[in-house]
Amino acid sequence: MHGLTALELARIQFGFTVSFHILFPAITIGLACFLAFLEARWLYTKDTVYRTLYQFWIKIFALNFGMGVVSGLVMAYEFGTNWSGFSQFAGSVTGPLLTYEVLTAFFLEAGFLGVMLFGWNRVGPGLHFFSTVMVALGTMISSTWILASNSWMHTPAGYVVVAGKVVPTDWLEVIFNPSFPYRLTHMVIAALLSTALFVAASSAWQLLHDRAVPAARKMLSMALWMVLIAAPIQAVVGDAHGLNTLEHQPAKIAAMEGHWNTAARDDKGGFPLIVFGIPDMEREETRYAIEIPRLGSLILTHSLDGQIRGLKDFPREDRPNATVLFFTFRVMVGLGVAMILFGLLGWVLRRNGALYRSKAFLRLAVVMGPAGLVALLAGWMTTEIGRQPWVVYGLLRTHDAVSAHAAGPVALSLALFVVIYFVCFGVGIRYMLKLASAGPAPDAHPHDEPSYGPGSVVPAAIAAASTPNPMAPHGQRES
Repeated sequence: MHGLTALELARIQFGFTVSFHILFPAITIGLACFLAFLEARWLYTKDTVYRTLYQFWIKIFALNFGMGVVSGLVMAYEFGTNWSGFSQFAGSVTGPLLTYEVLTAFFLEAGFLGVMLFGWNRVGPGLHFFSTVMVALGTMISSTWILASNSWMHTPAGYVVVAGKVVPTDWLEVIFNPSFPYRLTHMVIAALLSTALFVAASSAWQLLHDRAVPAARKMLSMALWMVLIAAPIQAVVGDAHGLNTLEHQPAKIAAMEGHWNTAARDDKGGFPLIVFGIPDMEREETRYAIEIPRLGSLILTHSLDGQIRGLKDFPREDRPNATVLFFTFRVMVGLGVAMILFGLLGWVLRRNGALYRSKAFLRLAVVMGPAGLVALLAGWMTTEIGRQPWVVYGLLRTHDAVSAHAAGPVALSLALFVVIYFVCFGVGIRYMLKLASAGPAPDAHPHDEPSYGPGSVVPAAIAAASTPNPMAPHGQRES
């Protein structure tokens, strides 16, 4: 960390903690919806395989939920310790939005989580199902408030600046700011896709090892239907989000595409899609570019002759890091295309009756397991790095938002975070993967409570989940 300034270290620290945290809420949102679906199917069909799957996945949900709560607590403190300038400038907007998240989503989840986890034989089936649905609804409400806050930072609306501070004038405009609908939809679908790929990988692993075959087949089938449906929808939503970003953050789009020059007004040839290249911020060019003529215009403007502004149209101090954005964006898009193809391949094998017998496809499903989360992280980096050099776009620069710290204390806290996160959450993630790979117990009785076993870390995670989080109980920032 030698040579890094306090600002750079604070950015690295927040980026590390929020990137680590966002993985858990994504799985929490998806699993909560999956559990609600499983219990609904159990109540409707009385097929015990659905209840067996519910009892299997609720253990993973509880552990993941607890880790999401703990990892989210840190960010609330970082706002005060590392980003006091941001808190002073925009706290009148972000503070109430995060408070609303606590008062709605957290209390809703806290009220029904215990019933959901331990109420099988203590409450009626209707009340238990209602509790599961309320927890799932709470994850969606949490995402709504967190994404409203984050989207406002990208496309601020409904405010005035008085004496160097933001004053809200219209809360509906603050919440439903121009990028909010696209960002929320994109994030929720990303969470559902990430969970579906995780479930598919778990079931494929079990089928490859001949474990819990009926249950594994059932959850593989459900996961693949989700991928088949959600992945193309995500591409459409992503396209709409891109058009919105082009309108409100054109410099971000130029950096993502690696375009430096704006074509002349009378140029009717459109601009190419740069498939590969290395954007050079110093030389102001994309080196070794491999281009497809006019395809960039078609994708970004829906016209073969459309144009976008190049990065040279923006002052150097207002340009995001094109080198990073160019590659993170392509990782996200590339994995998105892979998900669509994966879903289509699963559909073809299903129609041919070979879905559960193809060892090659099952191995591919295992490999695709982390693809959703990797794409989510790449999308998150694209979005947030693309907002630079602004914290609140067009209003507050990042160097004006950081607290007045020396580099040493920030470097020390960052090092401690890295060690603690990898040790503590590394153990939790390893245990969660162990549970996912083991599969449902073949002799699980449909009326048993979920069994956590002696020495299990899940009860501790559940206890952690009962701790209020002023930042996001398991909420999210955005991709």
